[in-house]
Amino acid sequence: MSTGSPDPAPLTVALVKAGRTKIRYPAEPVADDGTRITVRAPWAAPGVRDFGFVRFEPGDVFTEHFWRDRWYAVKEVRTGAGQLKGWYCDITRPAVLRGSELLVEDLDLDLWVSADGSSVLRLDEDEFEESGLAGSDPLAAEAAVRALDELEHLARTEGLAALLR
Repeated sequence: MSTGSPDPAPLTVALVKAGRTKIRYPAEPVADDGTRITVRAPWAAPGVRDFGFVRFEPGDVFTEHFWRDRWYAVKEVRTGAGQLKGWYCDITRPAVLRGSELLVEDLDLDLWVSADGSSVLRLDEDEFEESGLAGSDPLAAEAAVRALDELEHLARTEGLAALLR
């Protein structure tokens, strides 16, 4: 990490959804410039998750980018052999680092971008509507939709790799 420590301590990523911890997993810090925190972690869920457009499976490696000032996280997904599968983007509240825990609140909306950029899929818009966020926190709901629109536009024009430089 750019903090100057020679051997940064591992972090725990805590993904929270609707007030409950959805998943917690260890991650290796890669960089922290004060705004964006980048970590690397193996696929943390048990077994294989087949979405139809991509399979996440044991051995996959996620390089995850979280921002303290943006409403999304971008996760570059590679096989254990290093082949790029694509980018899975979570729409979230800005990330908060508390000690060795990176707290990320998932707001249901997601975006998938294939490795070659030919497939850009908006995901879980029905779950977002059902969450009631638009009624309970309309400003957060608006920020979430703007973030999804921004990521989709970027994916269809410059590509997400431009965001991660």
